[in-house]
Amino acid sequence: MKIPLLQSEAWQKLQSELGEKTIFEKKDDYQFLAIYRSTPVGNYLYVPYGPVAKDASSFKKALKSLRVAAKENNCIFIRIEPQNPNFIKSCPDKTKKSTDLNPKETWVLDLKNKDEELKAKLPSRLLRYYKSAEKNGLSIETSHRPEDIKYLIDLQKALAREKGINTFSENYLKTELAQPFATLYIVRYHDPNETEDREAKNQKEESTNSTDEIVAAGLVFDDETTRYNLQGAQSDQGRKLHATGVLTIQLIKDAEEKNLQFFDFWGIAPENAPKNHPWAGFTNFKKTFKGEQVDYAGTYDIVLKPLKYKLYQLTRKINRLLRRA
Repeated sequence: MKIPLLQSEAWQKLQSELGEKTIFEKKDDYQFLAIYRSTPVGNYLYVPYGPVAKDASSFKKALKSLRVAAKENNCIFIRIEPQNPNFIKSCPDKTKKSTDLNPKETWVLDLKNKDEELKAKLPSRLLRYYKSAEKNGLSIETSHRPEDIKYLIDLQKALAREKGINTFSENYLKTELAQPFATLYIVRYHDPNETEDREAKNQKEESTNSTDEIVAAGLVFDDETTRYNLQGAQSDQGRKLHATGVLTIQLIKDAEEKNLQFFDFWGIAPENAPKNHPWAGFTNFKKTFKGEQVDYAGTYDIVLKPLKYKLYQLTRKINRLLRRA
């Protein structure tokens, strides 16, 4: 029974540090982390990528326990995201498909095969860029300092304006980076034609001069088996230098060095999605790596109070329309 990161005790700790109320239950045959959510209409429990269970029978036991917890907290519904699509058949009749929150489809690279076998799964064009990265002025560093999340945030703001997508708050990302499972990667660019002798600088000055530029950044999470490539962005200059491609190769190589078994690209557009889908470009890039598609069940709501649930859905639709306006 593989436990996804979002259903782990480490993720519960993160939620607690963010001020969220959680319910965690761990049994031999099932496990769940439920996050308490409050809305103007009423409350609900959210179980990201869960509950997790050994089989359909254990899944039903998890749902029974979740229903008890939901009633104790006066919840309208329970929002679940079981990774096993077959488990949906075991849900009660009053279960409604909801808008997917975490990706329903993702792209996963198998890292269990080493060296030449891994190289065969990496795009040859990106490997060429990776090998010439230093010559082209690119350098990659890692950080666990929460304050360094500003580099990713600045790049994401520009991407959000371009793609019309939402981003997480600075406090949320800082708290994520403070967790043991998180690592921030930063890609710097320095003009290789720059002839200034840095060694002549005063040692008290910073090691990078004013011509250095952050052109890409990425936030990854690691559990016992998998590296999840959750957050990333690059600048216009980064695109010209193929910084995201170079960074992704480094992320994969480092994951292999840690003896992780999988690299999860964290979400692709659904099959037959239109060419203008917000994730179309990301998906095309991810599929240049010779991984395989993994499909989860998606997001579903187990309705406990039908009338209030209808009111919640109506309020949600109105809020979406107002945001678009």
